[in-house]
Amino acid sequence: MSNCTALTAVDAASGRTLSPCASFLLLASITMSFLAGSLAPTPLYPVYQAEWGFSALTTTEIFGIYALALLGTLLVAGRLSDHVGRRPVLIVATLVQAVVMLMFATANGVAALMLGRVLQGVATGAALGAVGAGLLDLDKARGPVANAVTPPLGTAVGGLLAGLLVHYLPAPTLLIYFVLATVFVLQAVGVTFMTETVTRRAGAVDSLKPQLGLPAASRAPMFIAAPVLIASWSLAGFYASLIPALTRSVFGFDPSLASGIAAFAFAGSAAATVLAFSSSAPRTVMTYGAFALIAGTAAAMGALGAQSAVGFFLATALAGSGFGAGFQGAMRTVLPTAKAHERAGVLSVVFVVSYLAMGVPAIIAGFFVSHGSALLPTAQHFGTVVAALAAFALLGTLRGRKVSTV
Repeated sequence: MSNCTALTAVDAASGRTLSPCASFLLLASITMSFLAGSLAPTPLYPVYQAEWGFSALTTTEIFGIYALALLGTLLVAGRLSDHVGRRPVLIVATLVQAVVMLMFATANGVAALMLGRVLQGVATGAALGAVGAGLLDLDKARGPVANAVTPPLGTAVGGLLAGLLVHYLPAPTLLIYFVLATVFVLQAVGVTFMTETVTRRAGAVDSLKPQLGLPAASRAPMFIAAPVLIASWSLAGFYASLIPALTRSVFGFDPSLASGIAAFAFAGSAAATVLAFSSSAPRTVMTYGAFALIAGTAAAMGALGAQSAVGFFLATALAGSGFGAGFQGAMRTVLPTAKAHERAGVLSVVFVVSYLAMGVPAIIAGFFVSHGSALLPTAQHFGTVVAALAAFALLGTLRGRKVSTV
């Protein structure tokens, strides 16, 4: 009997509105909407750049400051939901996200956009550990798969939806944000009807002291998973920060729509791969992920050099498949080793590694472009580094010892 099924009787007896299975779906939707919200400004960067006249470095800084705010919040509040409960953290985080969407809709310059991204990073950092741990609380068997599939699925939906709305509908800097704000408010209301999945424990204030640590049982699995996480999320950072400018300069496409399609190809393929490999051994999944990252990244860089749009989008799908497999394999290697009161903290470490890998290389690439380096060669050098990281991850996965996994 799954946790979801076992808890349904308890939930019904308590008179709660949401069953654990409905709660599981709601939590998964929160991860999706948060990731969709994080990507929503990406197709609009060229619009903002034209209106406000900022450089490529500013674009990557806007992207990077979100990642840094998220990281800082993970370090401070990543374990908070283990003490105060999942519901309070998620209610506050989703309401803050709704406010952030309204801030984006009314932004009148880079400073306002930066402030919105900082608050968005704070809300996302607070929520990631809570929602991921909540999924594991409700269903330990399906929780790791849901934790792996929802981020790329949210990115795919958010990227494509933002691209389509910006390209085809009026008020491009307003509509996508109003849609997402409504979603976040509805999710906050939904969370109020959930049953709390953990017992509150003392030590909430102490948990806010910045700490990055793993329980003993999770350290060896994390050592094996970290190279795959770094390679996967470095590539995700490349797509999130440089693809709008690349698709315009190399292919002459409208960057809002092209970047949305690229995000959908990358993240949609990742989500499909997670589902396809959900019953495979985590080590096998990570091995495939590293292979696909190497092949997909190399093919994408080659397609950019050959100015082949079809080749680029096909290679993007292959690289996305590698991202999905690598991320799923890492999640399923690390998460099952954490006890209930350790889950949010372990998830926070996973996401700290992931978002550092995503943010830092993207900012470095933006720095070089803004200081005279041509966009295409910079992107190709970036791709070479990602492929090298993936090769290192592949070597580590093949040589790493087997660990106890689901």
